[in-house]
Amino acid sequence: MGHHHTLNIGPLTLQCGEVLPETTIAYACYGTLAADGSNAKLLTHGYTASHRMLAKGEGIAEGAWASLYGPGEPFDPQRDFIVCPNMLGSSYGSTGPASINPNTGQPYRLDFPPITIPDIVASQKALLEALGVTHLRAVVGPSMGGFQALQWAVDYPDWVDAAGVVVSAPWSRHNEATMQPLLRRLSADPAWHDGRYDAAAMQGTMRAIRKDTLREYGMPEVLAARGLKPDEVEARIERMADTWSRQFDPGSLIALRQATMKFDVRPALPGVRADVLLVVERTDVLFPPDPAVQEVMRGIQGRFDYLEMNTGWGHSCSGAAHAVWRGALLSLLDSGT
Repeated sequence: MGHHHTLNIGPLTLQCGEVLPETTIAYACYGTLAADGSNAKLLTHGYTASHRMLAKGEGIAEGAWASLYGPGEPFDPQRDFIVCPNMLGSSYGSTGPASINPNTGQPYRLDFPPITIPDIVASQKALLEALGVTHLRAVVGPSMGGFQALQWAVDYPDWVDAAGVVVSAPWSRHNEATMQPLLRRLSADPAWHDGRYDAAAMQGTMRAIRKDTLREYGMPEVLAARGLKPDEVEARIERMADTWSRQFDPGSLIALRQATMKFDVRPALPGVRADVLLVVERTDVLFPPDPAVQEVMRGIQGRFDYLEMNTGWGHSCSGAAHAVWRGALLSLLDSGT
């Protein structure tokens, strides 16, 4: 199911003024691109996930939205050309802190230039143009993927018909105060070496971070709802955290968190012409229901739809609760046709 590729999009000038001399984006694609390039949908992923959201799998980084893929589903390969890129700065094949800096021949690590959500979106646009895409029927994503969907609607209003923003918001609540605990935890590892870290030797710390995150974001409740017993829940979380810790680079945790800290599209929302769906979950510790978010989102030019879920599954709910919000997503996609 699907084809997984990497594409070198060449040099990329970042908002900070620095240039990535070689920029590779990993991506998955499904379906067939129309001759005029206008039947594409872009699926964006969250902070620590990957471009395999529609693939078969049991975790967060893989398979989280597989239930939304197929004939008659929001991501229908018989109708749509679906592209899911691994975002710039991540650890699943796209250029990021673990990549080799061609200027030095060594991994970037903490020398990776500071990136922003607009930089991530610009890299995706370059990828899509290289693939022949000329228009997006929709951009849809959870959490940090929702940031990207809104940034697309802000930066490229002529490109985007609809934006699906799931367990997310138009601005980030991360700041320097929330960054410091992460930095302290990483730097306490003996393999940190003042930022010239040995990623393989830091897997224990990364595993512990992942387990804590999964628990905080509601994964035990998601797994329990699938019928797993408490010991099975713990075993699954251990396995998910172990797999992730072997793949994700510590520097990506920092680079992507820093990118979220700068995200705030509130001033630009009045220029958004796309239809927007915002889906939130009452038990989400990151993006709980907020009347201020609804108020600012109603200022867009396009149609604004809002859905509030109450699954009890926290921030991890977007894939698990697909049946709750699938209809609202289909309605959004129909409105953008």
